Amino acid sequence: MSEILKRIDDAGHVVVIAHAHPDADSIGAASAFYTHLLRLHKKVSFFCVTHDINPKLKFIPWTDKIRNSFVSSADLAISFDCASRERLGVEVECDLINIDHHEINTNFGNYSLVDKSRISTTEVLFYFFKENGIEINAKMATALYAGLLDDSGGFLDEKVNGMTFALAGELIERGADYKLCNKFIMKYTTLGAFRLKAIMHKNMKLYLDAKVAVFCVSDDDMKTSGAIEEDCENSLEEALHLQSVEVALLLKQNSDFSIKGSLRSKTADLLKIASCFGGGGHKNRAGFTIGSSMSLENARDDILKLIYKEI
Repeated sequence: MSEILKRIDDAGHVVVIAHAHPDADSIGAASAFYTHLLRLHKKVSFFCVTHDINPKLKFIPWTDKIRNSFVSSADLAISFDCASRERLGVEVECDLINIDHHEINTNFGNYSLVDKSRISTTEVLFYFFKENGIEINAKMATALYAGLLDDSGGFLDEKVNGMTFALAGELIERGADYKLCNKFIMKYTTLGAFRLKAIMHKNMKLYLDAKVAVFCVSDDDMKTSGAIEEDCENSLEEALHLQSVEVALLLKQNSDFSIKGSLRSKTADLLKIASCFGGGGHKNRAGFTIGSSMSLENARDDILKLIYKEI
């Protein structure tokens, strides 16, 4: 940790990186550190390779500063919530600090701060700030709370305990706008998302005595509804609230006919399944991508076989 602090002190131009198709944890952690670097009077840039950031994340401080071109003058980059180098979405040639909490993180980069026991990267960052006497102001607290809320699934994740709520309480005491976070992360929707939900609910299929809920979303479904990729996730999460469902699977067809897969579960080891397709994530939340050579139906059948072995 001391080496990380020294490298930051020595840096002339720092880039904070949120991963491709970012969530509140990645954006929130990068935002909080962006604030910290500004207070150090560092030259700092905010990078994310994804052009269209999910609108529900725009309330997090500094999202208006995000750029999708990596500055060549940077001599240090810090990635947040990136389980692998590929998630950066860019080739980083300068020194790299890797801050994360994913189980599959390989400690890539020149320096790593990876705590796999934490619910979110923002939780990792909170203790980094606290242990090094770095004051957390209201902007930072809101960004950190947003990531904690999102990655804990609204404080329903199996890792949530009394310490999690103590952390949330401390962030609120430091000025986190928890009502704003809850409004956007837990309640925000768009017309496109609203229309897509109707399509997904109508076409949902149940398998294995209704223990597995499967959503297959075509590229035409996305175009008809006007939804974006992240809009699929709400219905996937909601399926786990059905009494019999233990695993929820989403297969979304992209415009190039590749397939984005997402898995959610109460108990099954989804990381094992996602890794069969080169994916990753967490035990109860994982994702992967399948090339354009497979249909939605064939992908569904192959993945169901793997799911059956885990439940």
